[in-house]
Amino acid sequence: MKMKRTLTVLTTVIAAGALLSGCSAGASEEDANTLKLWHFEGEDSAMGIAWDEAIKTFEKETGAKVEFEAKSFEQIRSTASQVLNSNEAPDILEYNKGNATAGLLASQGLLTPIDDAVEEYGWADKLAPSLQTTARYDDKGVMGSGSWYGIPNYGEFVEVYYNKDMFAKYGIAVPTTYDEFEAALQTFVDNGVTPLAEAGAEYPIGQLWYQLALSKGDRDFVDDYQLYKNPVDWQGPELSYASEKLAEYVDKGYISKDVTGIKAEDMGVSFMSGQYPIMVSGSWWYGRVINEATGFDWGTFLFPGSEMAPGSSGNLWVVPENAANKDLAYKFIDITMRPEIQALIGNNGGVPVAADTADITDPKSQELIANFNTLTERDGLAFYPDWPTSTFYDQIVAATQELLNGSTTPEEMNTTLGDEYESGVADITGE
Repeated sequence: MKMKRTLTVLTTVIAAGALLSGCSAGASEEDANTLKLWHFEGEDSAMGIAWDEAIKTFEKETGAKVEFEAKSFEQIRSTASQVLNSNEAPDILEYNKGNATAGLLASQGLLTPIDDAVEEYGWADKLAPSLQTTARYDDKGVMGSGSWYGIPNYGEFVEVYYNKDMFAKYGIAVPTTYDEFEAALQTFVDNGVTPLAEAGAEYPIGQLWYQLALSKGDRDFVDDYQLYKNPVDWQGPELSYASEKLAEYVDKGYISKDVTGIKAEDMGVSFMSGQYPIMVSGSWWYGRVINEATGFDWGTFLFPGSEMAPGSSGNLWVVPENAANKDLAYKFIDITMRPEIQALIGNNGGVPVAADTADITDPKSQELIANFNTLTERDGLAFYPDWPTSTFYDQIVAATQELLNGSTTPEEMNTTLGDEYESGVADITGE
């Protein structure tokens, strides 16, 4: 999708050769005063709206122009290594966070370490510790330490969306403990209602599985799983519980038996159309739920009985090592961290990381951001289950599908995933 821009913003589809002049030794004065920017957010999304305003502010304050090119997530993911290793690299782009993505590019020398800019602009003071984890990578590309390679200006997390009308119909109160949550699921089943909208063909079921593990875990478990601090016990209390509970959810009718063929989009649409009373998924749905779930009253709450939830910073602003105009890139990043830009994210269904709460006026947005702030205040962001290795997403999807269709047991699933996890981590760490 090509995004429309006004004023002096240039929206173009740039052929490979068109970027060469901006990065070559003979670059013109105009090229030196142009910020080449890529991102993949929709123009009507919270980030798209806020970043469009940031572009206008940047141009007004610097006198430079922004040459923006809309890319899809898949375009950037699949071509980043090749493009960033050439003179076609933009000055700044949005890139996915984590060991297998930003960490991999950092370890390959394709991203600029931005420690000096972080100190100059004071960005570390605006980011909670768990948000900083995804911005820093060591020489092997493992997040959590080493140099800064990116800056997030929004956050994301998994929570529980619920249909208030359906809860009221069956006399169910918002659960505050896990036992109450499971009792609510059973009440719906007893009344012939499948309670959980889910998707086993893509990421949502894996995130539910990880959320169940987190309900028995702590920060040490997360650090071992995500940062390789210590070996992970795949038959231990956290992961055994998660796999056993997930199988139980299907057996008890909390999840549809055809869940393995359902994709994330179908899950979201089914909840927003009022077919299911509960959806456990990410804050990235929030804006759509506001706009599309118009047939019933709804709300959200954090997963009961757990101090932690899947979540992290949002994607990162990164500066390629081959960027021609790095100082302009840093100025743009700083503008996206300003209170007025952060407020735009917050009031349009996003999760700002450095907003003044007084600037958030939309009631639904206030609820979303309050939940996020609760998580960050208790150091509850636990990242995502597929992050440890570059192949773990597909492996988790395959393993959970087999569990849900009854072709493997929880113990067998954990053994398989454990072997795949250890192999992938060894490839990254060399150990």
